[in-house]
Amino acid sequence: MTDQAAASSRRAPRVARDEARKHGLRKRVNRVEGQIRGIGRMIDEDRYCVDILTQLAAVRSALDALGIELLEHHLHGCVQQAVKSGDGAAAIDEALAVIRRFAH
Repeated sequence: MTDQAAASSRRAPRVARDEARKHGLRKRVNRVEGQIRGIGRMIDEDRYCVDILTQLAAVRSALDALGIELLEHHLHGCVQQAVKSGDGAAAIDEALAVIRRFAH
């Protein structure tokens, strides 16, 4: 665990995801893993560059959707809980830093 990850896990309360949400997130990750493996096969097979680039765009879109879902959970769960417990400023600063990295 990095120093930043350790500091983050100490300062903000975590709100557990329900099992259905965890299952949905895991399903998305599995789909992206499959897409990445497919891209590797396409490269091995010397497939048309545009087809590979199209698949890369699909992976990027899938990762963005996963990130948005996690960000929504963080804001509605973890940040909201931090605000209620009086530690909202730090949680909001952390969320803004994550949003900035995510928006690249």
